[in-house]
Amino acid sequence: MRIAVLASGSGSNFEALLHYCRDHKQGLATIELLIINNPGCGAQQRSEKYNIPWLLINHRNFDSRENFDDAILKALQLAKIDLVVLAGWMRIITAKLIDAFPSGRLLNIHPSLLPEFKGSAAIAAALAAGAKKSGCTVHEVVLNVDAGPIIAQAEVEIQPSDTLESLKLKIQEQEHLIFAPAIFSKVRQLVYG
Repeated sequence: MRIAVLASGSGSNFEALLHYCRDHKQGLATIELLIINNPGCGAQQRSEKYNIPWLLINHRNFDSRENFDDAILKALQLAKIDLVVLAGWMRIITAKLIDAFPSGRLLNIHPSLLPEFKGSAAIAAALAAGAKKSGCTVHEVVLNVDAGPIIAQAEVEIQPSDTLESLKLKIQEQEHLIFAPAIFSKVRQLVYG
């Protein structure tokens, strides 16, 4: 399967996925493309380091989410992508992209134990709510934000001394552990049924 990764930020999950592919010699799938929406972001630099083709599609250049997703879809189709992975993609996906990758072929990682704390400020929301635990979730993308079927989760304890930054780092550590195995579990399911 040909995988594309969509990323907006540092690209640490993208790099963890690349390492997993290399270390586990996953013959079932290859990462063929990185799409970014923020020029010069860390994900772009990581793709250059590993010689993965990247493409900038800046959401600021589009008048609607649908037109933005249409441009992404055209790039994915041109690259003959089978599976799309959102790794720190800070944009809401429209039906146009979701419908083009049905049956669990559009996956995301989210920094909370879904269904709790959906949306972009999940870590801050967990701290503000006084939650005792948080974590991360790998899930299929559906039209409702952070509501798709859960593939994998990892939990972290929230300590009274935790700050937004310290909790983010603890959650990222778990993301790097579960993200790639969850994706390749889904790949095996799609390939072998």
